[in-house]
Amino acid sequence: MAEHVQVPFADLHAQYLTIKTEIDTAISEVIRTSAFIRGPYVDKFEAAFADMMNVKHCVSCANGTDSLYIAMHALGVKPGDEVIAPAHSWISTTETITQAGGKVVFCDTDPVTHTIDTAKLGALVTPRTVGIIPVHLYGQPADMDPIMALAKTHGLWVLEDCAQSHLARYKGRLVGTFGNAASFSFYPGKNLGAMGDAGAVTTNDPELAKRMAMFARHGGLTKGDHQIEGINSRLDGLQAAILSVKLPHLPQWTRRRQEIAASYQTLLSGIDGVTLPTVAESREPVWHLYVIRHERRDALAAHLKGLGIQTVVNYPVALPFLPAYRSLGHVEADFPNAHRDQSRILSLPIFPEMTPVQMLAVADGIRSFA
Repeated sequence: MAEHVQVPFADLHAQYLTIKTEIDTAISEVIRTSAFIRGPYVDKFEAAFADMMNVKHCVSCANGTDSLYIAMHALGVKPGDEVIAPAHSWISTTETITQAGGKVVFCDTDPVTHTIDTAKLGALVTPRTVGIIPVHLYGQPADMDPIMALAKTHGLWVLEDCAQSHLARYKGRLVGTFGNAASFSFYPGKNLGAMGDAGAVTTNDPELAKRMAMFARHGGLTKGDHQIEGINSRLDGLQAAILSVKLPHLPQWTRRRQEIAASYQTLLSGIDGVTLPTVAESREPVWHLYVIRHERRDALAAHLKGLGIQTVVNYPVALPFLPAYRSLGHVEADFPNAHRDQSRILSLPIFPEMTPVQMLAVADGIRSFA
């Protein structure tokens, strides 16, 4: 048994040390040229990210939450419009629906993948429904074929929430390339993380890209030329330069996450009471989070903490049961899968720099609890 091994949930400093010279040089160049807001470093990252995600347009912004709001505003959400979103996600997915003027309609999650349950989507569509936001939660691709088919049948837009799924694939195709637009977060802990807040929206629609860029920049693409009222949500030059350094490393980091997840699947197999994540057919997750399920989740987390192993619960309360959505009057039976999962899920440490000794320590810690 691996003893006395401290295992952080993530180790951003370890990642920085692997590319320290590149990062320090990029930051120094931004400071030297005073290119702090927009400018060449932002333009360079937008082009490079669009290329890696295999889309035509990338509109950067201040954070991942803004990217959802910007996209929905540009898609024309108005009061009374209904937007369907999964019941288990981070609140950014749904609070931005309300901010854009729409009404949140929750859909339960799939009992295996934690993504939106496509079997229950159709019954939620009404004459007021305008769009669907599938979340590729934990880096697991949502089941996009039935989502896109339903959207086509009813004339709905699809906004993919890719905050946790950079480079994930569904049937060989990158997530974020199916819908009208895709939202990305570059929060520091994400698979591609900045050293502060940052986000982007991608799309293949040039007019949608233009509307999103205008709205994010005070309503105009040229300073002083305000075509509409907008907001101030810009990616700063420092974060853009840092992301440009990190972007070429993303495929390698992704492969490492996949290797660690595969090791976990082997190390944790057969442990009593532990349900391991399942990868659905034709999906290639990127393991932003490695999430197990256990009936005594809180006790297991406390046990691991005592061994120096950090874990996190993503997310302890499903969205419909938060005080923020109490007015909708939902009960547990409305979303049985999301409700059941919220008390059982536990995210284990996973990051590209994780060592075999750390992985073994996590596995031994869980086995000693069982």
